[in-house]
Amino acid sequence: MGFIAAFQPDVAKGISEGMNGYLSGIPDALWGLFGTGYLGYTAARQWGKVKGVDK
Repeated sequence: MGFIAAFQPDVAKGISEGMNGYLSGIPDALWGLFGTGYLGYTAARQWGKVKGVDK
């Protein structure tokens, strides 16, 4: 993105505005679901490493 902004700032601004619009359209409940899944995955992964099951 920095490379695009260095040569075509208008294009970079358009991309960032589009991405912000897209991400703000995602419902809060979906963000919560993603966060819960991510934390659950990392906890399970750590648990597996402590137990010696995952390497």
